[in-house]
Amino acid sequence: MKLADCLKALADFRQKNMGDPDISEITIDSRQVKPGSLFFCIKGHHVDGHLFAVQAEERGAAAIVAQDPIDVSVPVIYVNDTHRALAMIADRFYGFPSHNLHLIGVTGTNGKTTITYLVQSIQEAAGINTGLIGTMGMRYKNEYIPVQNTTPEVHLIHKNLADMKNKGAGSVVMETSSNALYDGRVHGCDFNVGIFTNLTEDHLDLHGTMKDYMYAKSLLFSQLGNSYRNDEIKAAVLNVDDPASEVYKHMTAAHVITYGINKPADYHATSIQITPSGTTFILEVGENKYPVSMKLIGKFSVYNVLAALAACSLSKIGITDMINTVEQIKGVSGRFEPVDAGQNFTVIVDYSHTPDSLENALSTIKEFAEKRIIAIVGCGGDRERGKRPIMAKIAVDESDLAILTSDNPRTEDPEAILAEMETGIKGRSYMKITDRREAIRYAMQNAEDGDIVLIAGKGHEDYQIIGTKKHHFDDREEARAAIVARLNK
Repeated sequence: MKLADCLKALADFRQKNMGDPDISEITIDSRQVKPGSLFFCIKGHHVDGHLFAVQAEERGAAAIVAQDPIDVSVPVIYVNDTHRALAMIADRFYGFPSHNLHLIGVTGTNGKTTITYLVQSIQEAAGINTGLIGTMGMRYKNEYIPVQNTTPEVHLIHKNLADMKNKGAGSVVMETSSNALYDGRVHGCDFNVGIFTNLTEDHLDLHGTMKDYMYAKSLLFSQLGNSYRNDEIKAAVLNVDDPASEVYKHMTAAHVITYGINKPADYHATSIQITPSGTTFILEVGENKYPVSMKLIGKFSVYNVLAALAACSLSKIGITDMINTVEQIKGVSGRFEPVDAGQNFTVIVDYSHTPDSLENALSTIKEFAEKRIIAIVGCGGDRERGKRPIMAKIAVDESDLAILTSDNPRTEDPEAILAEMETGIKGRSYMKITDRREAIRYAMQNAEDGDIVLIAGKGHEDYQIIGTKKHHFDDREEARAAIVARLNK
């Protein structure tokens, strides 16, 4: 595409160094610039892309988009906001891909990853080719691309939406984090459905207050648009049991479909029974009632399934067909995932890294625990500090033995993180084992017949971030190795 064609996406700009080169790709990373690239100087939280404009030119950039003065000889497009321009140009450059896809966005504190997996599974079983973008990467058919953020940067979203569409996808389901919504990483995405899971304390280091956090997530529903078309139904799928839904329904002009357990809803679950092997409930949709018996465990899993069913109903999939698919799903990697190496106690690895998700995981375990519950819990460094004492208190309150340990300390001192956690449990009984590997080994060595060990916080993650470097570390691998070592004694 010619540079002039790319610039048709912009309402206002100023060009220095005239020319209309061919543009072969879009990038914000000067290290990835190739001949023909259009390089965007993005002012990030830690790095200013303007500092790398010369390097981009040296590597062959055909043109550069900037908002501050730069000294290069290739065409420079000056705009007020390079990140906003990035979204507009990327959408045009890749052929407005979301306009030709059934795009589903999922936002909320907890449950996003599981819901995207459920939606993809239900739609694929119904013959709808469905792509997925989220915490565990971008997936379509047998292809997998790892991502750095829950929601990738905006040009990568448009690029991969186009790639999925060109390879036959009819639908894409995507996690949309509050940070991504606020930063504009989904600008230009034409969402058909927005799903809200829940709102509990998280990311206050970035948003400041719960009210600001709530409003950041509301952007998904306002971005459903303000018009109605006969050939395209847009909808907000809201958890009626969460008070934020009352706000979100006023943030959108789209249809509203509700789901819940405690209050009447369009998709309502009753008679919930939780066992170590799964969960049963009655799904009520209008006057109709459907029994559901699934392998997924916990009340939070019921909420996730309700959200996925409500969203997929908009794709005209029959309820009984959706239920049949849900009942076959065994689970999602790192989400209440059991580790079985032949031991006589239960080990569960879960991504629960917020107060609400930790409490949900432990309360679910209490539904079927017959003996002790051992909880291994940590808090990440360089992240919201206010939840640290809360997490520790929940671990102590809801388990028989709480073990505080390290969890992605990043650039903070692990001991300092644990000290902040301990302020929430003064005078209480607990253990502190700073080294996460040692904490897991201790639990595996000392668990007794019938105990349940929850290893919380990392789930599917296979690394520890210490300083600024990632080191391979997988809770499931560590637990399995410790169990095998115990059994071979």
